[in-house]
Amino acid sequence: MNMQEAAVRADEILDGTFAAIKPAVHWTHERSTEGNCDVQRRRAVMTIISEERRGSFLGLIERYWEGKGYKQLSVNNSDMPAMYYRTPDQFNVRVLIGGAGQAFFEVATPCVNVSEVSPPKAETVGPNYAGKLTPIPDVKSDFWSAKSSPSSRT
Repeated sequence: MNMQEAAVRADEILDGTFAAIKPAVHWTHERSTEGNCDVQRRRAVMTIISEERRGSFLGLIERYWEGKGYKQLSVNNSDMPAMYYRTPDQFNVRVLIGGAGQAFFEVATPCVNVSEVSPPKAETVGPNYAGKLTPIPDVKSDFWSAKSSPSSRT
């Protein structure tokens, strides 16, 4: 596998994760970086995830990743909760809830053969801030931004 193929795989991991988020959220690409033999792909959620809904959001991601066979590496339960996982093919995935209820996703590839890497091809949901400073989340969701705890059905 080369860096371009690994980047495509990282994008597939992100695409699958975002497809599993129901109701859907608005998101944008963040900077993609290349190391000596690895690639990191990042996305920021532009939908506000309220403090009351963060546990449900992270639980949904956790169930999806574990259902795909990803192994949990660590969990951070601080004011900025985060989960770290590894895929069966050795890609590291992370979700972190930052200030203002903004979720940040990152996929880091294993070391692979060096090659050129193209930018991600996925169309964002909402404006694309790639290459620019990502603003704080500004999209309200009846579900994800609600100030009440979700029912047990979520």
